[in-house]
Amino acid sequence: MTSPLIQKIYTDGACSGNPGAGGWGVVVYFENGTVQELGGGSPETTNNRMEMQAAIAALKFFKDSGQSKVIALYTDSEYVKNGITKWLPGWKKKGWKTSAGKPVLNQDLWEQLDELDSPKVEWRYVRGHSGDPGNERCDVIARAFSQGKMPQLKMPDLQVSLTLIPNAAEVVMSETPSSIDAIEVVPREVRVEQLRNLVDMLHMADEIASKGYLISSSELADLMDINANAVTSRGDHWVWRNWVVSRVRREGNQILWQLERVD
Repeated sequence: MTSPLIQKIYTDGACSGNPGAGGWGVVVYFENGTVQELGGGSPETTNNRMEMQAAIAALKFFKDSGQSKVIALYTDSEYVKNGITKWLPGWKKKGWKTSAGKPVLNQDLWEQLDELDSPKVEWRYVRGHSGDPGNERCDVIARAFSQGKMPQLKMPDLQVSLTLIPNAAEVVMSETPSSIDAIEVVPREVRVEQLRNLVDMLHMADEIASKGYLISSSELADLMDINANAVTSRGDHWVWRNWVVSRVRREGNQILWQLERVD
């Protein structure tokens, strides 16, 4: 049977704490309308590394497909897009040094991306949390893995495949969207540590609410572990977990928010 042609691939990464527990997600769209999803997590990483790991997984998937037709690869990370399309040649000429003479961060992953990149891949930037279905789904997958959860992942057939990524303590999982139960592959100690991080975050939110502290959009985004644009796009009054989040006022170029416990 001929494998379906890949049309486009979306990638995204997430991190709780940055550095902290992270996850990444990939959504592959085929020309026949089917979808395949990949994801994984790492107990101690950064958001940029998860964005890069997602792109690496996408490029590996495309390479393994043997497809010769050009595809579009979407990322909401300008760091990844600019790095692979603009900065890499200069870094390599300078011996993996920046223009300031400092070592390039995440060189190990940049080298993998450089090796896997292909003229058949068109790199495209998509704004995160802007309503693009592929990007939003990748975000859901990445955040689930960053929280030690195992989301149900779609694939075109009934197989379940697990692939361990060497030296990264990460798991790639593809699964049908049907009633197959999620397979527990994240080590218990990793899940416990991620739970501790979550509890610390919730305690912090409680203290901010009880003390009546006002926090900026970027600070609120860090607390919630989301993009700052996703905070302002939600409106002036909305619910997050156990708190009502309200826009209070603007100070200079900053919007200030208040949390109020609702339970």
